[in-house]
Amino acid sequence: MKTRLLATGLGFLLCAIGTQHHLFAQETYQWQVPAWVPTPRVPEDNPMSTAKVELGRHLFYDKKLSADQSMSCATCHEQDKSFTDGNALSPGINGLVGARSSMALVNIAYLPVLTWANPLMTALETQALVPIFGSHPIELGMEGKEDLLLERLSEDKRYVAMFNAAFPGDDGAITLDSITKAIASFERSLLSFNAPYYRYKYNDEPDAISASAKRGEDLFFGERLECYHCHGGISFTDNMVHSRLAFPEQGFHNTGLFNLDNKGAYPLSNMGIREVTDDPRDEGKFRTPTLLNVAQTAPYMHDGSIATLEEVITQHYALQGLAVANGASPSPLRSQFIVGFEISDQELADVVEFLNSLTDEEFLNNPSFGDPFK
Repeated sequence: MKTRLLATGLGFLLCAIGTQHHLFAQETYQWQVPAWVPTPRVPEDNPMSTAKVELGRHLFYDKKLSADQSMSCATCHEQDKSFTDGNALSPGINGLVGARSSMALVNIAYLPVLTWANPLMTALETQALVPIFGSHPIELGMEGKEDLLLERLSEDKRYVAMFNAAFPGDDGAITLDSITKAIASFERSLLSFNAPYYRYKYNDEPDAISASAKRGEDLFFGERLECYHCHGGISFTDNMVHSRLAFPEQGFHNTGLFNLDNKGAYPLSNMGIREVTDDPRDEGKFRTPTLLNVAQTAPYMHDGSIATLEEVITQHYALQGLAVANGASPSPLRSQFIVGFEISDQELADVVEFLNSLTDEEFLNNPSFGDPFK
């Protein structure tokens, strides 16, 4: 009887140890956000863990994810450019460019919709499939090569161990589901809340930004320039979802970039969310990008058609849209907030100085976001 009780107790102890090990492997993830920032929402079927984020970081930088092993996610999303690539339009493995520029991957854990112009793309786990397997345009070019991708990763002993650590409940299975969940977890970890403006605004550091930037702040949040209507909130965009927000907020706007027929037409290959909704009123509507680290993300707009921040202000917004600078009339489909304005050289310099104060050097150089293979 004593032997049986001892064996039973030992079995219970081993079971408890195993359970405890599982809990440690899937520990509560510690969000690296200041007290004034709400935590992001996370899908119930993909809870955050340190092991999963680290696996995702490796996959994000691994060229095994492209057909010819020449590109990775990081090829179009470079950390020092706030995870953009400096190109007007991003090329895929075949050298052909797509229709849009790469978007900054900063604070995307707080975005209810992803990509420039698809209001239905709401999950990072789903979006990760597009650059890997999509064919319009071809990016990483793995369409029809799912088995090859799984084979490449399964042959790497490092990945076998990392998938086991990240997905212990699934016995470390290397699947498209676990791959995209890991990449999404890494992307959710890319948080930026240490820019000088944030330190000035929330950390009681009055000298964190210059007098010029403070004047630029007044202009940015003033009614004459109207910037803040679309570029507000904790990430300077009107797209937001987080743990304290009851309903997601979405913002897609036509800024008057094109007016090809004096009725508001955009190029047929780049009509904004009209491509998804088939609603003529959605012509030219694109998602509002964040302005965090915006000084690092040139060229600007969804097609990279504006080279500098100064030109964005003076040749686009001040004129009621770039279409006007190119000889057309203001688009009748443009947002109600694109009203145009006059701006002096000093005011322009102040607004740009304010935008520069949104650059988070810690984010741009954080080694935990960088290439693990270097």
